[in-house]
Amino acid sequence: MTAKINIAFLASDAPTAQTALAELTARYGDCPAADAQVIVALGGDGFMLQTLHATQDLPAPVYGMNRGTVGFLMNAYHRDDLLQRLAEAEEAVINPLSTSAVCVDGSEHHALAINEVSLLRAGPQAAKLQISVDGKVRMDELVCDGALVATPAGSTAYNYSAHGPILPIGSDVLALTAMSAFRPRRWRGALLPKGAVVRFDVIEPDKRPVMSDADGKSVRDVAWVEVRSEPGVAHRILFDPGHGLEERLIREQFV
Repeated sequence: MTAKINIAFLASDAPTAQTALAELTARYGDCPAADAQVIVALGGDGFMLQTLHATQDLPAPVYGMNRGTVGFLMNAYHRDDLLQRLAEAEEAVINPLSTSAVCVDGSEHHALAINEVSLLRAGPQAAKLQISVDGKVRMDELVCDGALVATPAGSTAYNYSAHGPILPIGSDVLALTAMSAFRPRRWRGALLPKGAVVRFDVIEPDKRPVMSDADGKSVRDVAWVEVRSEPGVAHRILFDPGHGLEERLIREQFV
């Protein structure tokens, strides 16, 4: 018999997630997230990211069950064997990105991103970006729709859609990927050490406005953005055996 554990259930506003919340709390009970041994997130990948951000200062790992669409970071939903699945779950530990953005008006904005930090053109003209790595200018001018820095955990999301590489968990690298690069036309990006500090300076920000986004937190009219890995924050995510994040990243490359 599987021992009882304290579980905090969190759910998105989707009807399927709310139904699952009612079913699971009636069966397994519920407790505040601060007192939980495990936090169970019910929703899609977007809600999983919200949960990880909201609970990053708590010791409990997060186990997601898919009540959304894609569910790359989620496990399959079943009501009956949750305690056994939690007892057997595999853990992945990931570090987010830290971003600092300074706008044209001088305001500063800071955020953490588990998947990626992206810069996107915010007007009809292509963006012009200067890219520096660890204080050294590596590209004087990238003309593009945008660019992003992705973690291994986020490399199958926006990064992969922009033809960036899928990064194995634990590879200690970041992906720097361009979106619709016009010049240099064939530049697809770079692989950088996890400890690298990437800075984007927006060229002609008044004429060619650019916005930055960190896991859905957007800032408009940026003048420059700096991105680095944040080792001081560690997100613990639980997966069913044989369906861990490393396996999912490998499998995604063969579909």
